[in-house]
Amino acid sequence: MKTKLLLLLSAAFFAVVPTQAGDITKHVNPLMGTETLWSPQDLGYTRTETKRAWGAETFPGAAMPNAMVQATPVTMYHSGSGYQYEDRQIYGFAHTSKGHWNLLHVPILPVTTEGQFRPDNYCSWFSHERESAAPGYYQVWLERYQVNAELTTTLRCAYHRYTFRAGDEKMLMVDITHSNAHPRNYQVQQAANNAFSGFQDGEGRAYFYAVTNYDIQDVKMVSEHRNSVGIVTFKQSRAAKPLEVRIGFSFVSIENAKANLEAELLKENKSFAAVRQDADQTWEKLLGHVRVSGGTAQQQDMFYSTLYRAFLWPSLRSDANGEYRDDRGQVVRGDYAYYTDPSLWDTYRNKLILLGMISPEVVADIIKSCVDRGEKHGGYMPTFFHGDHASAFVAGSWLRGIHDFDLRRAYQLMLKNATVPGRGGRPYLDEYLERGWISEKDTTDVPTEDEYKGAVTKTQEYAYDDYATALVARVLKDKKNEKMLLQHAQNYKNLFDPSTGFWRGKVLRDGEGQWIEDFRPNYPYYQYMYREADAWNSLFFAPHDPAGMIALYPSHQAVEQKLDSLFSTPCGGYEAWNLTGYLGTYCHGNQPGHGIPYTYYFIDRQEKAQRILNTLMNNYYGMGEHHLAYAGMDDAGEMSSWYALNAMGIYTYSPADPQYIVTVPLFDKVEFTLGTTGKTFVIKKEGQGEKIRQITIGDKSLKGWFVNHADLAQGKTLVIKVE
Repeated sequence: MKTKLLLLLSAAFFAVVPTQAGDITKHVNPLMGTETLWSPQDLGYTRTETKRAWGAETFPGAAMPNAMVQATPVTMYHSGSGYQYEDRQIYGFAHTSKGHWNLLHVPILPVTTEGQFRPDNYCSWFSHERESAAPGYYQVWLERYQVNAELTTTLRCAYHRYTFRAGDEKMLMVDITHSNAHPRNYQVQQAANNAFSGFQDGEGRAYFYAVTNYDIQDVKMVSEHRNSVGIVTFKQSRAAKPLEVRIGFSFVSIENAKANLEAELLKENKSFAAVRQDADQTWEKLLGHVRVSGGTAQQQDMFYSTLYRAFLWPSLRSDANGEYRDDRGQVVRGDYAYYTDPSLWDTYRNKLILLGMISPEVVADIIKSCVDRGEKHGGYMPTFFHGDHASAFVAGSWLRGIHDFDLRRAYQLMLKNATVPGRGGRPYLDEYLERGWISEKDTTDVPTEDEYKGAVTKTQEYAYDDYATALVARVLKDKKNEKMLLQHAQNYKNLFDPSTGFWRGKVLRDGEGQWIEDFRPNYPYYQYMYREADAWNSLFFAPHDPAGMIALYPSHQAVEQKLDSLFSTPCGGYEAWNLTGYLGTYCHGNQPGHGIPYTYYFIDRQEKAQRILNTLMNNYYGMGEHHLAYAGMDDAGEMSSWYALNAMGIYTYSPADPQYIVTVPLFDKVEFTLGTTGKTFVIKKEGQGEKIRQITIGDKSLKGWFVNHADLAQGKTLVIKVE
């Protein structure tokens, strides 16, 4: 009887705010990418380590596009986005998330004395049967406290609504000592009769100001067994109405957090339902830039779920009044939106271009933010993790018509990155400039996780970055540096070993380069010779010079044989927890090889490329027991964008160039409205099959495999005839 009553109560709670999805947002599942791969067949190896392999590491919580706040559940700290689908406990609802091992500012959790809450034992069990997620909304039933938790957001604020069991004492735990960043400085205190405020360090100090619909009894820190949490208690806490918490954030000050809250939630006193509806409508409008027809229902759901992921990072860091804290820690008032750095090593390949196609104003402000940081931090354009791919981002954005930023200022930073060794710029640039390649350490039996130079990957990528910078030099008529950079762009050839057909590390011995002898092409490294890859997944990376790359081999047949072997020969089964999801020896679960399949195009075997692309789209997204896993980490939208673009039939093979390689779309028709021109171009697929028979753009036959962005920007129709 008691169980039946609880189920009825739960059903009533779920009915408080009915689903309000639009025609597009109904296809988006924010839980996609939250599941982890476990089986040897999916991983590519048999697990022996206790830690789980990387999943896509997406977060399922409520968020607005490129917002400051992401309100999302935490099932495990220091584990990707903080949420793993296989977990069964929730520690709190945090307010920042990216999908990497960082952030998760200011987690909070509704608790009760009836749930026997303790400062060192507070997590609640939950079930996916009582969990739901949509763009701008997240809901879950907390079993321990018998609370239905609902979250929605604005740009800089979160709105929590907690419906408690009748008669239970309501409390709010502020887990101020925890996040993914091991915070050492934090504060939570009462700010008014119905408000509390504070801050928490960790990748910037996040300030917050929260208003509740119950008067506050007390705010205090409580500790047990070295664990401390903040506890907010309320007057008349056993009343029937749900507890509502509206919380504003700022990376400048508590005063700004309060002002953000006032501007976005308090001024119009919007209800939870109204804020949730606003979020859904914002996403509906944004994702509605692309409308697809045909394909299966599953393909449409996956397409919009992956497209959604392209618009969550970078994250806003400026306040409603324009203030932000710059790279020197100074408070600055800007006339543009200030954003975090993009995940450049991952997302330069596709996501940042896709973002600019729909939200050019966001991309322009992201570049302005990068320039601001670069000018205040050594005069170098910011880099991320590996390589120097802001160059491709800036060039590709400008050449696609995004001009609302100072190109010359950006170029000065990019040029320094490419030509001046120094802290803040490219690592080992002195070697690269002197010899045209970077040496690696002469050693043997390097463990996968050891960190060295990643010399092969850096040499390949620097060459492409030089090409991208040369494109900007050409726009600015800097002919001398354009010529020099284009010469450097050929450096990718310097580590090609014709005897093996691989790009291979060299050691510097007696002033000469000699091939590293301990060479196992399918052994994965985190940064020895290759960055998070092996020799197989470092093949054919010269997107600016496919013809020159192919010419390194004795024949097209040799290239075809190499590609066929890559996609058919089993991988070595080596355990590397961020290299998962293998097709043969090709690893789709990490980014370095994502451009390899298109190499078939340049030896007149396009249909083989499409066979690989179809296999990856159909089998490497929606993996796992619950069909919610990717082949590997989404990396702030890169894996998602790879799918979304290929599903549409256009891919950013060389993102710096304003063109797209044409693939066979999953859909019969795609209508894409560009944010730059407001014009809609159409992609039509005629026929069925993997081989492209003819491509037309604006009723004219296309020569080659690349369609120009300028043609799409004019609203021309791209027709892909297949058989």
